[in-house]
Amino acid sequence: MINYKNTLNLPKTSFPMRGNLSKKEPEILQYWYDNNLYKIIRKNKINKKKFILHDGPPYANGKIHMGHVINKILKDIIIKFKGLDGFDAPYIPGWDCHGLPIEQQIEKIFDKSKNISNIKFQNVCRKYAKKQIKQQKNDFIRLGILGDWDNYYCTMNSYVEANTIRILGNIIKKNSIYQGIKPVYWCLNCNSTLAESEIEYIDKISTSVYVLFKLLKIKKNKILFNINKKNNYIYAVIWTTNPWTLLANSAISVNPKYLYNLIKFNNNCYIIAKELLLNFIKKMEIKKYKIIGEIEGKKLEYLLFQNPIINIKVPIVLNNNIDLKSGTGIVHIAPGHGPEDYIIGNNYNLKIKSILNNYGYYEFNNNKKLNGMYILEINNYVINFLKIKKLIIKKENYKHSYPHCWRHKTPIIFRTTNQWFIKIKKNKKIKNIIKKINKVNWIPEWGKKNIKKMISERPDWCISRQRKWGIPITLFLNKKTKKLHPKTLTLIEKISKLIEIHGIKIWWYLNKKILLGKSYKKYIKIKDTLDVWFDSGCTHLTVIKNKFNYSNIIDMYLEGIDQYRGWFMSSLIISFIIKKKSPYRNVLSHGFVVDKKGEKMSKSIGNIINYKFLIKKFGVDIIRLWISSVDYTKNINISQENLNNTVDIYRKIRNTIRFLLSNLYDFKLKNIINYKNMLHIDRWAVSYTKKIQKSIIKNYKLYNFSSVIKHIMNFCSIKMSSFYLDIIKDRQYTINKNNIARLSCQTALYYIIESLVRWITPIMSFTAHEVWNYIPGKRSKYIFTEEWFENNKFELNNKEFLNNKYWNKIIKIRNKVNKCIEKIRDKNNIKNSLELDLKIYTNKKNLNFLKILGKELKFIFLTSDANVFYKKNITEKEEIKIILTKFKGIKCLRCWHYFKKNNKNFKYYNLCNRCITNVYGEGEIRKFV
Repeated sequence: MINYKNTLNLPKTSFPMRGNLSKKEPEILQYWYDNNLYKIIRKNKINKKKFILHDGPPYANGKIHMGHVINKILKDIIIKFKGLDGFDAPYIPGWDCHGLPIEQQIEKIFDKSKNISNIKFQNVCRKYAKKQIKQQKNDFIRLGILGDWDNYYCTMNSYVEANTIRILGNIIKKNSIYQGIKPVYWCLNCNSTLAESEIEYIDKISTSVYVLFKLLKIKKNKILFNINKKNNYIYAVIWTTNPWTLLANSAISVNPKYLYNLIKFNNNCYIIAKELLLNFIKKMEIKKYKIIGEIEGKKLEYLLFQNPIINIKVPIVLNNNIDLKSGTGIVHIAPGHGPEDYIIGNNYNLKIKSILNNYGYYEFNNNKKLNGMYILEINNYVINFLKIKKLIIKKENYKHSYPHCWRHKTPIIFRTTNQWFIKIKKNKKIKNIIKKINKVNWIPEWGKKNIKKMISERPDWCISRQRKWGIPITLFLNKKTKKLHPKTLTLIEKISKLIEIHGIKIWWYLNKKILLGKSYKKYIKIKDTLDVWFDSGCTHLTVIKNKFNYSNIIDMYLEGIDQYRGWFMSSLIISFIIKKKSPYRNVLSHGFVVDKKGEKMSKSIGNIINYKFLIKKFGVDIIRLWISSVDYTKNINISQENLNNTVDIYRKIRNTIRFLLSNLYDFKLKNIINYKNMLHIDRWAVSYTKKIQKSIIKNYKLYNFSSVIKHIMNFCSIKMSSFYLDIIKDRQYTINKNNIARLSCQTALYYIIESLVRWITPIMSFTAHEVWNYIPGKRSKYIFTEEWFENNKFELNNKEFLNNKYWNKIIKIRNKVNKCIEKIRDKNNIKNSLELDLKIYTNKKNLNFLKILGKELKFIFLTSDANVFYKKNITEKEEIKIILTKFKGIKCLRCWHYFKKNNKNFKYYNLCNRCITNVYGEGEIRKFV
């Protein structure tokens, strides 16, 4: 018996079924970097239009985590798809290097009792940051991130530092910086001011107290309250969760719009907001009371009261911000320890007292008993003192949301100190910034509302820090007048040039006599450093403009959602002051990584997933695919189940690719069939591929990567594997290998793989590189230098009868037939659909529709025979009636189709006529399928 297997065009490829990614990816990486792939891409794209994605610098401290992984991979996907889209999209990675976290790490090395010079301290900080950058860089490279890793930027680069100071000078030139005594966020662990972006609100339980302030000059005010002489004392009842601030008290405040009751109980009178009275009575468990009178808040202004703990008289002032959610409607004012209090203090010319030093210890000289006490001791002291004096009428625990240091998770205090500020809180300036915000494309859209709210509500930006490791505020201040040196801008340029050569350390040992001349004794050198958000907020000017000579607006910023109050905002403010425009066209934000319960990952909870473990187990391409398949604009859930689902998606895509390659093993580009001469189903396949490509490119441009994955999955699993590829196997395997019908199919498969490999390149970069080398024909060494695969001829004309609508309906009918085949398989012990004879009964409309395919109809349904008949009573909704019977005939040993006995050829008795002509003749003729 002849072995007909040798006459078949069975698929073959050395492209492996298993990805084996964790082993293969490092080898591919090594190949990329041995050949300097990034440089090759840049050279290839040199005359293309630029797309600049500015890398928001991660902090050079600690190992990278899943948040970093998501951020860098999203950026890499965008850079790679922009390359495919015809752009020159360079990627310069960067690092934020100055600031507190590094400084605190280095403080652990040195003995605090020893006086370490700033320069020595900074040198150790710099060395530490370099080590962190090296470690993080290698980890980012392992993720398949293509970038200029040899020429990364960092904010501790002397050139960047010098230009940051130049920008400071430019802002001074714009008259947008001032020195002021204002309350700022202060962390007692950091011993420094904090930026708004370094604050997070956490629930805190505080000791709240109801404290009595005694009214002075009762006789004079009796008419106001409509009371007689018999009444004893009158008290204003204030409520506070920070009793220690009573030592810095300068006034008490009421809302001018509220009504206030004077009530009597226990032989004394008390002033309470009318709306809060019943709540107050209930809380104090007062059984018997009398309302003496009622008065508008505005009429209480300037009444004098006795501070209950220090010997001062304090007035009532008006405060529109008091609400009726809790307390008594009366609030004490400590202008040295609260932003709103400070504003009120300025309006009423109140005395501003800041009673704590940098470390949280009392240092207000008027009270020797308190000197040296820590804030918690002061709190207890005040409460006990007031208890003894019987000036507390209620003490209780109160749970509320309170600002905490995001590093230490400890409550901050508001502390009035001498700091440097950038002017923001001017109505016109805020309105103009918001106009720029409206012109930016925010992804997701709620980002616009978010940052507008933050800009509108934020105070002036405190840019000074009391630290060692940071870019210095290189200013000289007159000792008497407290004004800047008249030649400040000239001095800044001189100092910047010195910093370019020597780095920031030059500032600390700079001889001011040489710089200032004879007047040097009149000036003090500022020792503060700049907020690190100022450093990074300048990088669109200090790095991008200088690196690329790129004066236009940057195309994209992409960071986590926490950067609306961080990098997005600092960059926007600086750009607006310097250039009067936004620094970016598009801002894309992503959520945090959470576990399957929706909890944010943290070391304290113990729910952190080690990304290196995931890489070892799954490979980077699986992680990249997972990131692309989720809605990254929200918090991102990671679990074993999610990753296992992603592995299934990867397998389906890889299996489709392997099938395509295995059927192109002998294909030569010289054998490409003209589109018009291709079989109709092949024309549909390449037309459909082009249609899907348009949707994929559109979703890439919308940064909707999950839809990209859905399109690819639908294409591979449904339209290809379940329909087209399933159907063409018979033709591909059994037809004479040089037959135009087979070459037509191979042409379609070639076009499909050329498209598909590009679709997956930004996401599954390692797999795409691997696939690229298996595709027939001469090609460049790297897929990353390519652009989308385009051929304008690949489009079915809607005027043709066998257009997209036609094939969509065929797919619909085929699905119905397949369901019936599955049912009959189970019942009748049918192993293969080729054992079946198919009869379809339908109306006239569908009859003509299906009869077009003639004898080739059976190849659609993969049955040995298929015929269609007219039947009267078939409704439009029912469409078809399907009859499946077992085919009575002989099984062809070559193609496994069944044929009838009377069709038997005695010379080749075990072959069907189709196989006889395919093996011994010119090959069968196909037109449609």
